[in-house]
Amino acid sequence: MGHGGNVIEELTTDHREVEEMFGRIKATTGGGQELRDLIDEVTIELVRHSVAEEQYLYPAVREHVPGGGPLADKELQDHERVEEILKELEGADPDDPRTGPLLQRLMAEVTEHVRDEEDHLFPMLRQSCSAEALDDLGDKIRRAKSMAPTRPHPSTPSTPAASKLLAPGAGLVDRARDFVTGRGKS
Repeated sequence: MGHGGNVIEELTTDHREVEEMFGRIKATTGGGQELRDLIDEVTIELVRHSVAEEQYLYPAVREHVPGGGPLADKELQDHERVEEILKELEGADPDDPRTGPLLQRLMAEVTEHVRDEEDHLFPMLRQSCSAEALDDLGDKIRRAKSMAPTRPHPSTPSTPAASKLLAPGAGLVDRARDFVTGRGKS
């Protein structure tokens, strides 16, 4: 969950981990519990990652990158679409015929979002922020991920202030539910 390094290195490492999880999902021949465990694993990672970006990355983009407001807004819209898909997957039976198309939509949305961040947003942020600011953001992202929810909460506001206020409580409840059910321990 915490990789070290500046914000760009931290988030890029997260991206590679999610791509690896997508590869395992694609390689899964069956459904059932194996697929459920993979869906839960990728959901946990994506939710933590998204919450951290919403709390710290996008406000930094708004503040430091020229024209950063519309860029941040676009990324937040991407997160909303992904979170809706994750919520559908959370309640889906892995053997339901609709699960495969939902996973395809999720992978397509996330892959496009990652490409956009890495090709456009991250280079602009690197040009606009000092190395110290990027390192500080990396630390904040790691702390946010450690307290973030592990389940999708699409009706929760995604503003930085609301997320910083609500995410730790939701994260605590989610982690307690995960502990009781064994979710994410595979």
